[in-house]
Amino acid sequence: MNEQRCDVLIVGSGGAALRAAIAAKESGPRLRVLVATKGEVGKSGVTATACSDRMAFHATLPTTEPGGPDAWRYHADDVYRIGGYVSDGDLAEVLAQNAAAAFADLDRWGVPFARKPDGTPDQFVTDGSQFARACYTGPYTANHIEQALVRQIRQRPIDLLEHTMVAELLPSKDGRIAGALAVDQRTGEQTLIRAKAVVLATGGAGSAFAVNVFPEGMTGDGYAMAFRAGAELVNLEFIQIGLSSVKTKLACSGSMMRAIPRLINDQGKEFLADYFPQGTPWSRINEVLFAKGASWPVSQRDPSHVIDIAVYYEMAAGRKVYLDYRANPIGYDPAILSGMAQRWYCEIKGVDPNDPSAMDTPLKRLRAINAPAVQWLAERGVDLVAGDLLELAPAIQHFQGGVKIRTRGETTVPGLYAAGETAGGQHGANRPGGNALMDSQVFGKISGQSAAAEAQ
Repeated sequence: MNEQRCDVLIVGSGGAALRAAIAAKESGPRLRVLVATKGEVGKSGVTATACSDRMAFHATLPTTEPGGPDAWRYHADDVYRIGGYVSDGDLAEVLAQNAAAAFADLDRWGVPFARKPDGTPDQFVTDGSQFARACYTGPYTANHIEQALVRQIRQRPIDLLEHTMVAELLPSKDGRIAGALAVDQRTGEQTLIRAKAVVLATGGAGSAFAVNVFPEGMTGDGYAMAFRAGAELVNLEFIQIGLSSVKTKLACSGSMMRAIPRLINDQGKEFLADYFPQGTPWSRINEVLFAKGASWPVSQRDPSHVIDIAVYYEMAAGRKVYLDYRANPIGYDPAILSGMAQRWYCEIKGVDPNDPSAMDTPLKRLRAINAPAVQWLAERGVDLVAGDLLELAPAIQHFQGGVKIRTRGETTVPGLYAAGETAGGQHGANRPGGNALMDSQVFGKISGQSAAAEAQ
C-alpha cells in the first residue's frame, strides 16, 4: 500500500472542492494541500458539466435591490423561508452575507458574468426570491466558474490526485479524522493518505436514481463516508426534482417553458387539459406553462406544479412526453397573454410576442429569447430547428441536505469539514434558484480556511 502525507485533504473536484483548495492554500501557504478526485479536475463533477437555459449564481450585490447595507437580510430571509424554516438560520445568514465576496472573487478570476449597458452585473429574479439576485453567463455559468477555479488551482502549488476514489475516512485514537483510504480507479492500487484536516466536497447522490441531471459518478460517497465516521447527517429527505431533457439532461426551466411550446405524449396528444380542473380554458393552461419557467424544480406552493404531476402520470401510464417547439399549443394567442408574460417578453427580453413574423412559433420565440440553448441542444443531438422533439421527464436535480455543518464548515466529527452539495443545513426543503452555485463558493472558501487553520 502506498502512503501520502498532506496537511489538508480535499475530496472532490467540483466548485466547492476547488474553492476549498484555493482558500486552504491562501490561508496556509506552507501547507501541503492535496485534491483527490474520482475524475479529472475541470472535467468531472456537477460544476464542470451542469447546464440549464440560463444558469444562476445567486448574490446580493451593492447594486441589488432593495439596496442598503442590510439588503443581505432579505436574501437570508428568502433562504430560510423557502426552505420551510427547517434549514439552519445561521447558515442562511452566512450564505447571504458572503455571496457578494464570492461573486467578486469569480469576477476577478475571469468568469464572464453578463452585464448591463452601464457595466453593473445583470441580475434576474429566480424562484423563491423577492428581488433580482441571479447573476449568470448563460447556459454555461457553472462550467465558466469551474474553469476559472481550475486556472487558479494551476497557478498554485496544490497537488492533484486524479482518477482516485477516496473510499474511507480514517479516525485517530482520539476520534479525530486523521486521513483517508483511497483507491486508484485504473489500477486498483490503494493509498493511505494521512492528513491533519479533511474537507468533503464530493457532491450529491444523483446516480442512485435512474433519471437525473447529474454526471456519472455522483454516488453520494461523502454522505456514506461521513456517516460511517460518525458524522451527523441532516435534511436528506429533501431532494429537488425538475422536468429535464432525457437525452441531454438539460433542466427545462426558464425560457424552455416561457417559449410556450406544446406538451405532447407519444400519441401526439396535448394532454395538459386532462390534469387541470374541468373546463379550464387553454389560455389559462398556457399562462401556467409560461409561469412554469420561473418555478423549477417542482414546488407544491406554485400552481405550475400541476405540469410536473401531469408529466409524471403520463409516464406512469406508459407514455413518453415531449416538448414540441414546431407549433403553438391549443389556444395560444399572444394578444391574450397575461400581463406578466407580455412585460417579460417586452421589457426583460426586448422582443414583441405579438410580432407574427418573428414570434409565431415556440421555436422562433425560443431562438429570440435564448438562442444559446437551441445551439447547445443541437450540439448534443436534439435539433429543434430540424423539428426534433425534446423528450421530457422528472429528474433528480439536487440534494438539499447532507453532512451537517456549522458556520465554519465544520461537521460533528473533529477534523472533518464539508462543503457544497455534500454539506447539509444551509438549505431546507427548497432553496432560491442559483443558491447552490453560490453555496459552493461561500462554504467552499470557509471550509478550506477552517481546515487550514486546524492544520497549522
